[in-house]
Order: sequence, then structure tokens, then C-alpha cells
Amino acid sequence: MSEKILKRPEVLSPAGTLEKLKVAVDYGADAVFIGGQAYGLRSRAGNFSDEQMREGVEYAHARNAKVYVAANMVTHEGNEKGAGEWFRNLRDMGIDAVIVSDPALIEICATEAEGLEIHLSTQASATNVETFKFWSKYGLTRVVLAREVNMEELAEIRRRTDVEIEAFVHGAMCISYSGRCTLSNHMSMRDANRGGCSQSCRWKYDLYDMPFGQERRSLKGEVPEEYSMSAVDMCMIDHIPDLIENGVDSLKIEGRMKSIHYVSTVTNCYKAAVDAYMESPEKFYAVKDELIDELWKVAQRELATGFYYGTPTENEQLFGARRKIPQYKFVGEVVAFDSEEMTATIRQRNVILEGDTVEFYGPGFRHFECYIEDLHDAEGNKIDRAPNPMELLTITVPQEVKPGDMIRSCKEGLINLYQKDGSSKTVRA
Repeated sequence: MSEKILKRPEVLSPAGTLEKLKVAVDYGADAVFIGGQAYGLRSRAGNFSDEQMREGVEYAHARNAKVYVAANMVTHEGNEKGAGEWFRNLRDMGIDAVIVSDPALIEICATEAEGLEIHLSTQASATNVETFKFWSKYGLTRVVLAREVNMEELAEIRRRTDVEIEAFVHGAMCISYSGRCTLSNHMSMRDANRGGCSQSCRWKYDLYDMPFGQERRSLKGEVPEEYSMSAVDMCMIDHIPDLIENGVDSLKIEGRMKSIHYVSTVTNCYKAAVDAYMESPEKFYAVKDELIDELWKVAQRELATGFYYGTPTENEQLFGARRKIPQYKFVGEVVAFDSEEMTATIRQRNVILEGDTVEFYGPGFRHFECYIEDLHDAEGNKIDRAPNPMELLTITVPQEVKPGDMIRSCKEGLINLYQKDGSSKTVRA
């Protein structure tokens, strides 16, 4: 028997702004997905102007990365006007594909913007191979799986179709069916399926004991969490082997509204995981725990595997006991490094104090910890506190850093501090 040849999947990262696009590409994304100023589902995600799209495409393509545009809204009567011209504009500026769910927009794009690749959005709830075959007849080259598909179903779809499979691997989960929710419409008059979701499922709710025929009684204070509908986040870093072995073409990270701290960290981890497994299973399992620890540095909720290995239970909701999530604060990024003086010029993003314990990390899963030492402002004045975001500062560092490396403060736990002489010591942050 011949050995099975595995295809390397692309790591697809979110890019809510031009800055996030560049960070995602720099940290290893093979492709990014963005939103334009029409037809998307993230009206508050810092959507791209035409000029920003062109710059983003140029930046990504120069680094062998692709750019996809989400146009996945559900159109009401009249919403589709102008779509043909908009899709042609995307095609002509070099966008690699659009992500669409509405059949009207798919039809318009296919007929009026010939040559622009179309991917079926997860909003279309594709859960079976027949759906894949249906859309392939209309020229769609990729389907983004509904989040409700399990691993066995994914494997069966892969076995019976050549259409590309894109699958979510990390980020927020919707409490409704592939995002098709109207809670926001009812509770805040904002249409979730036309880009205005107010995330009603993420709100706190009072809970009541309501025995039949008796007056209701509030349970406020009796339960540890009041997020009674909120789903935990997805994390499939543990299961990269299953995704690759079952032929997933694209690993999708959710989070166009997340920070560059999140985008850089999560992209870095999934890039490292894919690279390690493609080299050898042994290499992947050797680094897996370190990658999981890294992801917890930006986790905002508990993590689970969604529907991949069974139907989620109350344990996959933020209801009941919740483990304390370590908090790491993003404080800055490197803009320059002087190898002779061993100093880094950094752009501050949060309050920095002399003596803070911080971690530097960069593309390729480089990272080390140290203290903030010799803190100076842009004029060279020695300071012990830098409170104003976006200021340029200089600090002494024990190791080489590179422009684009990120800095976060370490809030708790044991870390290895690197000294200027190359030695290290373990301390409690």
C-alpha cells in the first residue's frame, strides 16, 4: 500500500482592520478574511475602504497570502442593488474570493463578476455532501462548514466530494444554528443577519425558579454565572491531526473584532501546529501542550471543541462553575531594535511600569520573558511609568527582538526570566 499523502491546510485568520491584516500575515496566516463596507455581517468590525483593500491585497500577495472578503449578509428586498458593481470592483482589485451565503448575491456575483471565486459562508448551514454538490454546480469552489458538523460527517463529506472544505477551528461560537439568530432583532432592533448583531446571547440574565402555580423567585446570587445562554469558545489546537487527516483545506480562526494581541497569538499557534504535524506527528505532540498554554494567554472564555466530537452540553456554556482564566495584558509592540546597545524602541499600547514582568513574542513562535528595564520616553528622558497609549519608548532587552514582535505583561504563574549574560532564573510573576 502506498503511504497517504497529506495536504497542508491553509491557516485562515480574521482581519478586522488593515493593521490586523498585516499582523495576521506577518504571524503566519496563509489567508485572511476581511469585510468591506457592504454586504457583511460585522458592521462594527472596522470594515475596509476600497483603498485599504487595495493596500491589504498588495501586502498579502507580496507575502504569498490570500485575501477573502465576507459578503455573507441575508439580503432583504432592495439590499442587493449595486452588488454587481461591488463584486466587479473586488475582482478587479485582486481579491482572491468572496464568502457569500445569500443565493441572490451568489447569482449576481457569478453572472456579473465572472472570474471572482465564490466560497459558501457558514451562514448557509452546509451540513451534508449533497449541499456541497449542489453549490459546486453553480461554480462555488469552497464551502465553509456549518459549525454543527461533527468529525465523522466531515470525513464522509471529504470522501465524497472534491470541493474545498473550510472549517472553523478557533473562536466564538454562536448559540444559534450557524449564526441564524433573531434574538438581536427582537431585543435591540438590530438585524443579526444584516450585520447588526448585538450579541444578546452574551448578556447576563436573571434566572428564576418558577414552580407551577406559584410566584416566581429570583435565583440571583445562587448560581455562579449569569451568562445562561453564552457558549464557550471553540479551540481545536488539540485536534489538528484529525482535521488534517480528514482533508480539511482551510482552518478558520474567528475574530474580526478581536485585538492584534489575539490575532497574532492565535495565528502563531495554529501556524506552528500545522507546520509541526506536517513535519511529523511526533513533532506535533512534542509542542502541543506549549501551544495550548500559549492560547490561554489570550482566552476570554472557556474553551471546547464545539460539535466536532458530540453535541455540546451545559458544560460548553458559561453557566455554572467557571475556571479562572489567566489574564495577560497586551502592552506594546517593537518598532526597532539596536543590536549594539541592546535596546528596543516600542510603541506602547497599555500602561507600562519600570520593573514590570513582560513576555516578548514574535512570528515563528519565538518568545522570552524579562523585566522592563531602563525605561525612557521618546525624548530620552528616564521614566518609571508610561501611561499614554501609542507613545514611543525605549527599553533595554536581554535578547534580540524584531520589529513587529509583541509585548504582553505576565500577570501570574512561574516564568523564566532571561538575563543579559544569557542565563535564566524562574520567578513568580
